[in-house]
Amino acid sequence: MSVAEIPSGQIDGIPVRKERSLLQESIHRLFQNRAATISLIFIIILMFLAFIVAPLTEVFLDPVQQDLAANNAVPEWMLFLLPDGAENYATINNLYVLGADHLGRDILSRSIHGARISLSVAIVASTVSLVIGTIYGLIAGYSGGTVDSVMMRFVDFVYGFPFLIVVILLQSFFKAQARQGADGILGAMVQINNTMGGMFFLFIAIGLVNWIGMARIARGQVLSQKKKEYVEAAESIGSTDTRVMSKHILPNILGPLIVAETLAIPGYIFTEAFLSFIGLGVDPPTPSWGIMISDAARAIRSFPNQVLVPAIFLSVTTLAFNYLGDGLRDAFDPRMKE
Repeated sequence: MSVAEIPSGQIDGIPVRKERSLLQESIHRLFQNRAATISLIFIIILMFLAFIVAPLTEVFLDPVQQDLAANNAVPEWMLFLLPDGAENYATINNLYVLGADHLGRDILSRSIHGARISLSVAIVASTVSLVIGTIYGLIAGYSGGTVDSVMMRFVDFVYGFPFLIVVILLQSFFKAQARQGADGILGAMVQINNTMGGMFFLFIAIGLVNWIGMARIARGQVLSQKKKEYVEAAESIGSTDTRVMSKHILPNILGPLIVAETLAIPGYIFTEAFLSFIGLGVDPPTPSWGIMISDAARAIRSFPNQVLVPAIFLSVTTLAFNYLGDGLRDAFDPRMKE
């Protein structure tokens, strides 16, 4: 039997395992990592609840609707979290599965809608950082010489500023402009920000400085690839610099960059929660885990459940992204696995 006559997947009637591509092999390794797989499932479920279920249930689970008769309400099953004798001062109301806050707003609904804020920040901030940082690092690393030196000295200069302080200053400026009623382009941005519940300025503040680290990583990856044979072959046949960077180098460095950006997502989520906690994040009454924790912290001794619920959502979500990032790193570069 000639090679051409051999049926696909078998030789002389003996089944032969089909070889996987590098991408298929990486995905296979990812799903063999139990922690990463569970984390990915959790993130998908959370996205489904935040972006699909939450808007459909706003009619009967409005996160900003107040029921003052049920302020600080607690269901019976959560009484064990409260101090002894809590049944004497707490409002028992089983209609609120996870209780209600000091204004009678449903904590479950606000937590689900708060996931939309955190996930939106994670998606937008990581996308902006990945796109800007990759393009900047790609140009700097491939150009080399004076261009590389000037571009990376600018990165070093910006990197010297404390990230969180810069974000706080930017948010303070944006909030001040919003209160004063700015005109022109800034006024249009204020309108967009108000429509988005304060998220637009948050995206700008975080996105303006987060690409610095990604630019450094991208440049390092480009420097490790630009002298390899496939790049020299592309250059030898007359490919333009733009084509070499976009068609040859970029596909080979994109995997590690995506993994690095996934590992940075928990930082973006914590930054949004911290800014909302200190009043520089989204605008109330837009629900955010940081705002919920800030509001509930004043009564943490009497109603600890109001802090625990958003805090658990925040902690589990950041842990899920951490485990997923570790799983992606091990899947795409098994040599990194300890």
